[in-house]
Amino acid sequence: MSETFPPVGAIDLSAVEPHIALGALDGRYRSVVAPLVNHLSEASLNRARVFVEVEWLIHLLDKKVLPGAPELTEADRTYLRAITAEFDGAAVAALAEIEAETRHDVKAVEYYLKEKLDAATDALPGSVLPSLHEVVHIFCTSEDINNLAYALIIKSAVEQSWLPLATAFVNDLRERATQAAQIPMLSRTHGQPATPTTLGKELAVFAHRLGRQLKRVATTEYLGKINGATGTFSAHVTALPQVDWREISRSFVVDVLGLQWNPLTTQIESHDWQAELYADVARFNRIAHNFATDAWTYISLGFFHQNLAAQGSTGSSTMPHKVNPIRFENAEANLEISCALLDVLAQTLVTSRMQRDLTDSSTQRNVGSALGHSYLALDNLRKGLAGVDFDAAKMAADLDENWEVLGEAIQQTMRVASIAGATGMENPYERLKELTRGNRVTEEQLREFIISLKIPAEYEARLVALTPGTYIGIAPQLLENLPKLETQPS
Repeated sequence: MSETFPPVGAIDLSAVEPHIALGALDGRYRSVVAPLVNHLSEASLNRARVFVEVEWLIHLLDKKVLPGAPELTEADRTYLRAITAEFDGAAVAALAEIEAETRHDVKAVEYYLKEKLDAATDALPGSVLPSLHEVVHIFCTSEDINNLAYALIIKSAVEQSWLPLATAFVNDLRERATQAAQIPMLSRTHGQPATPTTLGKELAVFAHRLGRQLKRVATTEYLGKINGATGTFSAHVTALPQVDWREISRSFVVDVLGLQWNPLTTQIESHDWQAELYADVARFNRIAHNFATDAWTYISLGFFHQNLAAQGSTGSSTMPHKVNPIRFENAEANLEISCALLDVLAQTLVTSRMQRDLTDSSTQRNVGSALGHSYLALDNLRKGLAGVDFDAAKMAADLDENWEVLGEAIQQTMRVASIAGATGMENPYERLKELTRGNRVTEEQLREFIISLKIPAEYEARLVALTPGTYIGIAPQLLENLPKLETQPS
């Protein structure tokens, strides 16, 4: 009879205190992705909702939109803004308790703020704040608050956490490329020996590709709207027809919150900007994934040596000689998970039935996981890159075993010589193909072939002097225009 699992009578781990995380990001990798908690957690979302509600209240009163509403003092504004600034674990718990009754997250924020207004009686004797219950959430639908809150937390997460880490990784890659600018390396196209390059140039290709994507991410437009139940300002103009509601909306989104205003929406902000951002991050991820697999391959070939101390790795549990490239493998896996989530987000968020459905509400709660797996991968890529040394001697030995790659240089030079009037240069491709295809060609054989061509002396001298290690064109100079990226978006 087989044993059951969990064993009969085993402790229920779901009831253990403190609670055990279900997912890897909040469990095993919590310490790495912790910076994103300040931006993309449920608590951060609620803090952003509180922020939007508070600033909307202040905005309406400062613009004197509401007839008969009192003016705020500086003390009132300081008190209100402290509600957001001092949002802590107790605030999280208080909101959760209210939501347990309301069964509505944004309504819970509204009631929470009203409680804070009432508390001003003791903190600010004589303050008008306790009289402002009806100003809280006025002219707002839940999505007015949510779309702005999400824009704020995603913007802060990208600009303050993900983008600086991604930029630091690209700059690390750029630095290592510069270090390796002069190290010749055999290329492999289709997995076969091909025209040599330099390791630095190949690393620089990735730095350049990734840098382009970061520029796109850094210029993301974070859109927001605040225009009522179906985007028509209907309740607004019915109650206060004399107010320029479009300007009130625009100035709040742009001037107060620092977002871009979306003037034309349904009940929801259309989320197109999110789809654009996630597509850009996913593209960055895929290029980074390409780098991870190439780095893994270079380790396999012996071109990269892993520094055990830097990697912090035991290696295999049974084979003590092994140093597993776990940083790059971990990065691969997490980049794939991140891309899968980002793709789903980008695909689903641009669609909403009619004027609104709630699929986006559940979908957007996974933004933290999508960016979190990318963030974790970037941390591993930085550590993996920092933990490898380049073996120039191994790369040189690899080059020395593949003299046939000079066949390209010889046949192209023969063509040039033929065009210049030299005789005996016919069928250069076919002649080199006969010599090199499927054959290992030695240095001596290649030079004998060059001399046998009777090519003009100036061409012969260059070809005879050529080696696989020097056949790198202007690869080192190609790094000259590779810029160092700024760690903050412009």
